[in-house]
Amino acid sequence: MNNELLSIGGIYLITLVLALPLGAYLARVFRGEKNLLDFMRPVENGIYRLSGIDARREMTWQQHMVALLTINLLWFLLAMLVLCTQGSLPLNPDGNPSMSPDLAFNTAISFLVNCNLQHYSGESGLSYLSQIVVITFLQFVSAATGIAAAVVVFNALQTRTTEKLGNFYDYFVKSLTRLLLPGALLIALILAFNGTPMTLQGKQELITLQGDSVAVSRGPVAAMVAIKELGTNGGGFYGANSAHPLENPNFITNAVENIALVIIPIAMVFALGFYLKRRKLAYMIFGVMTVGFVALLAPTVYYEMHGNPAIAKLGVDQALGAMEGKEIRLGAAASAYWSITNTIISCGSVNSMHDSFMPISGMSQMLGMMTNAFYGGCGVGLLNFFAYLIIAVFIAGLMVGRTPELLGKKIEAREMKIAVIVTLLHPLLILAGTALAAHTYTGNPTEYAGWLANPGYHGFSEMLYEFTSASANNGSGFEGLGDNTPWWNISTGVVLLLARFLPIIGPVAIAGLLARKKYVPESAGTLPADTATFGVMVLAVIVIIAALAFFPALALGPLAEHFSLY
Repeated sequence: MNNELLSIGGIYLITLVLALPLGAYLARVFRGEKNLLDFMRPVENGIYRLSGIDARREMTWQQHMVALLTINLLWFLLAMLVLCTQGSLPLNPDGNPSMSPDLAFNTAISFLVNCNLQHYSGESGLSYLSQIVVITFLQFVSAATGIAAAVVVFNALQTRTTEKLGNFYDYFVKSLTRLLLPGALLIALILAFNGTPMTLQGKQELITLQGDSVAVSRGPVAAMVAIKELGTNGGGFYGANSAHPLENPNFITNAVENIALVIIPIAMVFALGFYLKRRKLAYMIFGVMTVGFVALLAPTVYYEMHGNPAIAKLGVDQALGAMEGKEIRLGAAASAYWSITNTIISCGSVNSMHDSFMPISGMSQMLGMMTNAFYGGCGVGLLNFFAYLIIAVFIAGLMVGRTPELLGKKIEAREMKIAVIVTLLHPLLILAGTALAAHTYTGNPTEYAGWLANPGYHGFSEMLYEFTSASANNGSGFEGLGDNTPWWNISTGVVLLLARFLPIIGPVAIAGLLARKKYVPESAGTLPADTATFGVMVLAVIVIIAALAFFPALALGPLAEHFSLY
C-alpha cells in the first residue's frame, strides 16, 4: 500500500518539476522572446504564407473569436464528410463501415471541442484514415485553440489600455509547432518503444497459448495516444482506452501518459505568472486548484484502496482494493489517481472503468467536472477559473466597500453579468439534460431499457455523469450507459457545442472589456488578488456554486448508492 501511494506521489511531483520550467518556456514563446524552438520559425512562416495570414496584425477580442469560430466550422464539416464516408475511403484495412449521421455528428463535435466523448469503440468504429485525418488532427487543433484563447486573456490582463490583443493565428500555430507537435513526438516514441503499435497494417492473426485464433487490432496507435494525453483530449484508439494493454502497456507508460495529460494545464497557470510578471498570482491560482484537486483525490484513493464492502461480505479478499474494472498491472491507487487527474481537467482518457468505482469515488469524479476549474483543460481551464475569479473579486469588493478591481482594472456590471452567465451555464446544461433523460426513461422504461445497465441510484448516476462529461468537455463515461442512440448522440452533441464555445467567448469578452479600461495603480485600499486570503475567497466561491447547484442531483445518485452499501 505504501509503495502504491509513493508511486502516485512521485508521478505528481515529477509533473510539477516539469510544469514550472514549461510554464516559463510558454511565456517566452507567446511573448515572442527567444526560446529553444526558434528553429521552427521558417515552418511557421511557411504556414502563414500558404494560408495568406499576416501574423503580425493585431486583433480585437471580437476578431479573435471570429477567427476561432470560422476555422472550427471548417474542421467540423471536414470531420462529418470523412466519418460519413469512411467505409468507401482508403486506409481501411479492417473494412470498418461508415458512421450513421447522428453518430458522426456527435463524434465530429466531440473531438472538435476537445471533449472526445466516444459513443463508438475505436478499433471497430473508425478507419485508419478517420483516426488520422479526423481524430488525431482534431486532437491537435482543439488543444491549440484553447491555448490560443488563454493567451488572448493573458494579453488583456497586462497593465495597459488597448483594444489590440495579439494575433490568434500566431498563438494557435505556435501552440502546435513549439509545444504540441514536439511534445507528442517525444511521448509517441516512448510509447512505441514500450510496445504500443504504430503501423498502417490491419488486424494481426495470433494463436493464443490455449490454441485459439484471435485477430488483434492495431494501427497508428502511438501517435494518437500521445496527443490524446498531451492535448487533454482523451479519446481512445481502442474502446477500453488506456486500460487497453496496447495503449498503455506497463506502469512506465501509465506514468508518462498521466504526466502528459496534466502537465500543460498546470504549466499554463505558471505561464500566466511569467507572462504578466505576477508570479504570486499564479501561485495563488495554483494553490486553489491544488487544494481542490487533493480534496477530490483523497477520498477516491481511500475508498478504492479499501475495497468494496458488498463484495467483502461474499468472502472475496479485498486486500488489493476495489479491483473490479481495473487492471492488475496498474492497481487501485494508480487507477484512482488517474481517474481524478483526468476528470479535473478536460481529458476523458481512462485507465480503468469509472462505472465500477465506489460511489464516493464516482461522486468525486463528477465533482471534478462539475467545478471544471481545478487545472482544467489546455487553456480553457484558466478561462473557467477566470470566471470564478471575476465573481470573487466582485464579492470581495462589495465586502470592503470599494469598486471591485482586478490587476488595476475595475470590474463593473457588464463583466459581472458575463461571468455569472458563463458560470451558471454549466449547471444548467448538466441538470437540464439529466432531467430530460430521466423523464424520458421513466416515461417508458421498457422502450429505453437499453439505456441503463444498472437502473436505480447508479443508473441515475450514469445519466448524470454523461451530461457532466459532455458539459465539462471531458469525454469519459459511466459505460453502463447505452449511449449510441439518436437521443444521446444529438442531446450531448448540442451540450458539447454550447459548453465549449460560450465559456471561451465569455472570458475572452471580459478580458477584452478590461483591456480597454484605464489602468489604475493599486493603492492601500486595493484588495490584492495574489494573497492566500483572496485564494480562500475564490475557493469558497467555487465550492458554494458547485455545492448549491449539484448537491441535490448527487444526493439522488452516488450519495444514495453509497449509503445503500452499508
